[in-house]
Amino acid sequence: MSITGPGSLTAANLMAQTAMFNQLNTLSEQLGTGKAAQTYSGLGPQAGLALELNSQLSALGGYSNTASIVGTTLSIGQSVLTQLGSSGSSVAQAISEQGAFTLDNNGQTSTQEAAASYLGQILSLLNTQAGTNYMFSGSAVNDPSVASVNDILNGTGAQAGLTQVIAQRAQADGVGALGRLLIPAVGAGSSTVSVSQDAASSPFGFQLAGVNSSLTGAVVSGPSGSPPSISVDLGSVPNNGDAISFEFSLPDGSSQTITLQATTNAPPGANQFTIGPDAQTTAANLQAALSGAVTTLAQTALPAASAAAAAQNFFSVPPQVVQGNPATATALTDGTPANTVFWYTGENGSTPARQTATAEVGPSVGVAYGMRADEPALTALVQNVAVLAATTYSPSDPNAQASYQALSRNVLANLDGQSGTQSISDIEADLANAQTAVQNATTLNTQTQTTLQGMLQGIDGIDQNTIGEQILTLQNSLSASMSVTARLAQLSLVNYLAPVGG
Repeated sequence: MSITGPGSLTAANLMAQTAMFNQLNTLSEQLGTGKAAQTYSGLGPQAGLALELNSQLSALGGYSNTASIVGTTLSIGQSVLTQLGSSGSSVAQAISEQGAFTLDNNGQTSTQEAAASYLGQILSLLNTQAGTNYMFSGSAVNDPSVASVNDILNGTGAQAGLTQVIAQRAQADGVGALGRLLIPAVGAGSSTVSVSQDAASSPFGFQLAGVNSSLTGAVVSGPSGSPPSISVDLGSVPNNGDAISFEFSLPDGSSQTITLQATTNAPPGANQFTIGPDAQTTAANLQAALSGAVTTLAQTALPAASAAAAAQNFFSVPPQVVQGNPATATALTDGTPANTVFWYTGENGSTPARQTATAEVGPSVGVAYGMRADEPALTALVQNVAVLAATTYSPSDPNAQASYQALSRNVLANLDGQSGTQSISDIEADLANAQTAVQNATTLNTQTQTTLQGMLQGIDGIDQNTIGEQILTLQNSLSASMSVTARLAQLSLVNYLAPVGG
């Protein structure tokens, strides 16, 4: 027969208490962390599922952070585009509402001064940064998007700015002369009037586009040949009121028509030529009238068209400049960083502008939100405001007002936008679509996170009320066990023996 003494019972109780202490510590950790286990191994067979759920939640958190950053960038971009559009509208309004033609000491109108101010604002907006990234530099986010307004207008060092490019182009276009046309005097014994371009395939000056005649007995041909020419042979004296029209293409792509009417008046009125006693005299009169009309056109419409073409050349990437001596040049060539200011200083690769900045804002949800300052709509805005700001006029030039008005009309038409070309609102629409995608992805991410967190809670989460009850029960049990252990520890065999001599 074996007898278990108090020592054995005490040891058993201590082991039980140790187990309860461990369980109490585990429950306390669960209550403090809200999790059933501190390691995946503590979750048993559901550890793999918990690991996968946490991985998905982490990915969703990354998407949410990216969506927040992209959303902020898109909001800034929309604000900048709105301000750019407003600047263009303000310049157009200033042109529409301008008063009398008055030049300041710099040879410019108040509208041109305002255009220069707006140009500075536009360029500053195009250099907007989101964080440390330049928004309108394509993928070259660390590089400024555009050069300074002073460099663009006035150049720097050996680099030509817009003002110099306009002056060179004006020389090449024959502004103030005959626009690079040749209208020779009628030869002795001849009754033929001719007009021709001074060089074949030259982009400069007036281009002969057509001729239409109602001159009685005249034989008209062209434009044809190389270089192109038009010939008018007066086989007889025309009738009073007969007319001939010459159509010209200008450097900016616009066109002008000169119509000359035969008259018996001497001297003739504007856009008329006097019918002489014979075809030869009449031809000489027609030649003089044509030369005068072309000269006037070269002093009014041509300067505006030439400046517009120069601006288009300058704001190309790379810029285009007159090759060789402007007075005799017959071609354009690419400008280089050594001789010409490059107005756009960002990235200019073949990737579409929007694709230069992309981001994943949700599982299989990507957005594209890149921009370049040299996109057609933005280039057109800068180009047209800049050409107005860069041109100057002489108070002594009798054709200055007509030339300025021609340029103003050109700029106003271009600021209103051309059908079939990109507009600022097109870029805004692209960004709005990206914003919608970000918002939808954010909503879906939040819903998915809530679902996954609920599933994970079911695996490694705890019910705090239940844990609290378990801790209280365990504490009571532990207290009772410790009390019993303490009493047992005080017992000895003496307590069970009768007193001696009893």
